Amino acid sequence: MRDFNYSKIKEQKWDSEVLSLIAAIYKYAGKQELYLKQRPDELGKLVEIAKIQSTESSNAIEGIVTTNTRIKQLVEESTTPKSSDEEEIAGYRDVLNIIHESFDAIPITKNYILQLHKILYSHMNNPIAGQTKTVQNYISATYPDGHTEVFFTPMAPFETPEALEKICEEYNRVIGNLEVEPLIAIPVFIYDFLCIHPFNDGNGRMSRLLTTLLLYRSGFYVGKYISLEAKIAKNKDLYYEVLGKAQNGWHEGEEDVVPFIKYLLGTILAAYKDFEDRFEIIGEKLPALEMVRKATKNKIGKFSKQDIRELCPSLSISSIEGSLRTLVKEGELMRGGSGKATYYVRLM
Repeated sequence: MRDFNYSKIKEQKWDSEVLSLIAAIYKYAGKQELYLKQRPDELGKLVEIAKIQSTESSNAIEGIVTTNTRIKQLVEESTTPKSSDEEEIAGYRDVLNIIHESFDAIPITKNYILQLHKILYSHMNNPIAGQTKTVQNYISATYPDGHTEVFFTPMAPFETPEALEKICEEYNRVIGNLEVEPLIAIPVFIYDFLCIHPFNDGNGRMSRLLTTLLLYRSGFYVGKYISLEAKIAKNKDLYYEVLGKAQNGWHEGEEDVVPFIKYLLGTILAAYKDFEDRFEIIGEKLPALEMVRKATKNKIGKFSKQDIRELCPSLSISSIEGSLRTLVKEGELMRGGSGKATYYVRLM
């Protein structure tokens, strides 16, 4: 079986890009802490939006979908699932809620990860929920002509329980002993988790939930207010590309995990920057029109009503729609498309 020794991480020389990403994340994390102390009551809407986006985006990456209205109702627990996709979405919501509310009471161990996986499928009749895989799985792609190409073969089922336990032990050891920077150890753990691919189903969604859990436990709370899953979904092709490159040589211990580390750190930093932008807008107590006007000035190129909703969570949809109509009428914005494809562009 492949060896796991996270102490080796501290021996690696990191390039300036990795180091600058880490420094920037710490800077923004410190600023976020100040923001939370200044206006904690005004950030509830950001939490609500992030939960909905995280649940929707992480499932959509795996082709698990329902309507926007149903997603919102499921996350708010104002309805019950009506399909297998909605059952999976409800399970994701449940695990995400547990992480939000109890992250500091969830140790990083194999048994706790298995429990979270069981909850992920708690709305379904899945006999292998909460158990490691029983058959070999593969990372593959199916092309338009029908042929399938295998890119990576994860760890065999009989090796999986021990490997999952080992990466948890290694992560806890280097974090507990302050041997390795958490912002390096977290991507390495998630990367190894994805290469082990410990479950028959749900590996991608579990990896994103575990990313949030590990970040919270290390004091990086941006995922509570800005959806990391939504950012990954927007750059899904890049996510799979860097993961695929990093997996080369993994079984032999000769992989290059740096591209995946840079990708995940870049995603975290982008979320922190978004949080700052949104906080600056909601913290000024502006009239609705001025708040929307300021939000549109943060956008370059085409943007949607939902983009502005994210920047102005304290406003109702009707207030945002009315403000956008006014800005179009006054010549500040151009409107294009129709229906769900409607977009806006700043003209001045």
